[in-house]
Amino acid sequence: MKDISTLAVHAGEISPRIEGAISMPVFQSANFEFHDEGDYANIKYARLNNTPNHLALHAKLAALENGEDALVLASGMAAISTTLLALLSKGDRILTQKTLYGGTFSLLAQELARFGIEADVAADENWEAKIRPETRMIYAETISNPLMEVPDFQKVLATARKHKLISVIDNTFASPVNFKPIDLGFDLSLHSATKYLNGHSDLIAGCVIGSKARIKTISHTAAHLGATLDPHGCSLLHRGLKTLGVRVERQNQTALRLADFLSHHENVATVNYPGLPSHPAHSRAREYFKGFGGMLSFELKNPSQVESFLGRLKIPVLAASLGGVESLVIIPARSSHLSLTAEERRQSGITDGLIRFSTGLEGADDLIADLKQALG
Repeated sequence: MKDISTLAVHAGEISPRIEGAISMPVFQSANFEFHDEGDYANIKYARLNNTPNHLALHAKLAALENGEDALVLASGMAAISTTLLALLSKGDRILTQKTLYGGTFSLLAQELARFGIEADVAADENWEAKIRPETRMIYAETISNPLMEVPDFQKVLATARKHKLISVIDNTFASPVNFKPIDLGFDLSLHSATKYLNGHSDLIAGCVIGSKARIKTISHTAAHLGATLDPHGCSLLHRGLKTLGVRVERQNQTALRLADFLSHHENVATVNYPGLPSHPAHSRAREYFKGFGGMLSFELKNPSQVESFLGRLKIPVLAASLGGVESLVIIPARSSHLSLTAEERRQSGITDGLIRFSTGLEGADDLIADLKQALG
């Protein structure tokens, strides 16, 4: 199986099917019969992320990005924090790109720093200049939140290889439909599975995909931290994944039309979307991505009109998160990046008037008409 939609439907499914059930049953049990497994990690126990629901989901997630193994956790931030805590120690440094999701930035600046793990920030052209003897990991986002930047993947990976760093990328915005980081050479791919992987705005989950050895290390730390996704949550994510291909392909198409419309509107100052030829990394996105994703951000020429614009929108819901079937709109400075100081947002290029738009599955013509009347 090679097609992403075929994998999403069939990879990881238990064979023979349990009692002939087409859908994977929910094993709503915290514990299972003991059979003297010999290794603590092999004892069937929900906190250890190894119920039948977890194992089927791990196999499906790994297959979607051509990883050897995967681990599902209770949230995207659980996946990020557990991965970093598992692979970094006191005195280590992590090198990151300039603009990151606000939760990741706060984790590095406020939490990991307390444990003696420090972060260095690099612009796309100077990864090498920021390397220190203590640097152990390099961390990027496939498409950054919320400015939709696309890093120079080859430069990131060359830096990682040269200095023997663990390369980690948050692939949430692109999803496995548009980009497979492990195929390019990244060691680990992270997702907030709340977003595109689940796609229905009814679940909080996260995952990390990579080699068996690194996933085993991360799983060991996860068992201590306890950020477990319950079997029912696994079942919801398992179901959501089966429509991943068709959902993201539709969102790719619609978002490109929305970005093109906004880029030509007289009341819009800037549009951030890697599918537009005007995007600084458009050629890079064309080279590596199958599609450009459902996320875009933009600013109005008159920032004082942001509130009235949002108030006139009829279809998109004013809400945080992204990647669901319904279109969502939010101001990052008041939501995903609210934990940053005003100066930190300014340094990251996130203005108070920046609007982030998550494209859902509504008709493109309806969304364009709604944006047109709201901008008018």
